[in-house]
Amino acid sequence: MAFKDILLTLTSYPDPTPVSVAEEAVSIASSLGAHLTAVACEVHVEVPGHFLSGSIANVPGIIAGETEKSRKSATDMLAAFDVAADKAGVLHESHLEKSLTFDVPDLLVEYARLRDLTIVPVPESYDQWYAEALIFGSGRPTLVMPEAPRPRPFELGTVAVAWDFSRAAARAVSDAMPLLEKAKKVRIVTVINEKKLDTKHSAEELAKNLARHGIDVVLDKVDAKGQGIGEVLEAYVASHQVDVLVMGAYGHARWREFILGGATKSLLSKPPLPIMFSH
Repeated sequence: MAFKDILLTLTSYPDPTPVSVAEEAVSIASSLGAHLTAVACEVHVEVPGHFLSGSIANVPGIIAGETEKSRKSATDMLAAFDVAADKAGVLHESHLEKSLTFDVPDLLVEYARLRDLTIVPVPESYDQWYAEALIFGSGRPTLVMPEAPRPRPFELGTVAVAWDFSRAAARAVSDAMPLLEKAKKVRIVTVINEKKLDTKHSAEELAKNLARHGIDVVLDKVDAKGQGIGEVLEAYVASHQVDVLVMGAYGHARWREFILGGATKSLLSKPPLPIMFSH
């Protein structure tokens, strides 16, 4: 199944998502021939009651000001998104929602469950709370993007798959088929000497499976040499000029607490490139 219905999440608070992210999301939707929906939330900041009762400051006024700041950021971002999508000729729609701060992830998950793929920007200045919620809660693949401007425009040149024969990796390959079929080059990378791998079901067997879909692949093995898998993969994608990395997300969510696997935590905290996570 092709990606024909994509969601873009935009953050309005405490800092707005840069316009460059919306423009890159439009490029992704254009390259995939997909409809693109952007959603942004006017955030209503929550402050515990005892702070309100015991403070001499005008806390309600501060909250109202922060809410207005969030509302303006959200409307400005959606307007910029509409301009970028119109210019590129991408079919699109935008939604402005209102939500309490801690309810935003749940609202985004509801949108994501009805889309083929969700694009989530990860800011450099604070954690990846929204991305974690979507990866583990949506049941759909999530494309995590760095907010920092990238040195070159998005293209589906080289797509790399991190392969270790795990359930999560197999799910990621299945979810990523629309990207793999459109990519100019597909590389399968297996990190060795980092953990025990099932050698009976190797990357060569995955290559045979993909070949039956008309996808030719390059197989790579990289020795961890004592490094963490996140560091190894980051060096790998840089040296091979990878445009998108596909990998399974390891971990689980319990209420608001997420316990992440090593590679997931490392790459999600500061993604060096667009990474498609599946769980």
